[in-house]
Amino acid sequence: MYTPEGKKIISTPNAPQAIGPYSIAIQTDQMVYTSGQIGIEPATGEIVPGGIEAETRQALTNLTRVLEAASSGLKYVVKTTVFLRDMSDFARMNAIYAEFFTENPPARTTVAVAALPKGAAVEIEATALLAPSHGD
Repeated sequence: MYTPEGKKIISTPNAPQAIGPYSIAIQTDQMVYTSGQIGIEPATGEIVPGGIEAETRQALTNLTRVLEAASSGLKYVVKTTVFLRDMSDFARMNAIYAEFFTENPPARTTVAVAALPKGAAVEIEATALLAPSHGD
């Protein structure tokens, strides 16, 4: 259901729940705007073990689930922002990122930050188009 402001609040049990006063995603009539996803395992609420590669994979899996709950998907992403706790992790994050965006990758900004929620190594947010209603 859309709010009076014309936005739909997205939630899904298949991705981590918001850990603050925000929505995991907002859907409008044409776009989906996600909050940043970190490498939290939805079932446990804990960061996955295994370092930057495992965290990136889980963050992108969570992002995929959020987008799907909003009638979108990775192939409809037009822009991502990647936040890294340590820019020396860039190449390893990028290798996993490339596994998820194999064709026509979105525009992207990657920045280093002092800290991320729960001590995460990476956080990824996205802006995406809605999937066409006729399928494709």
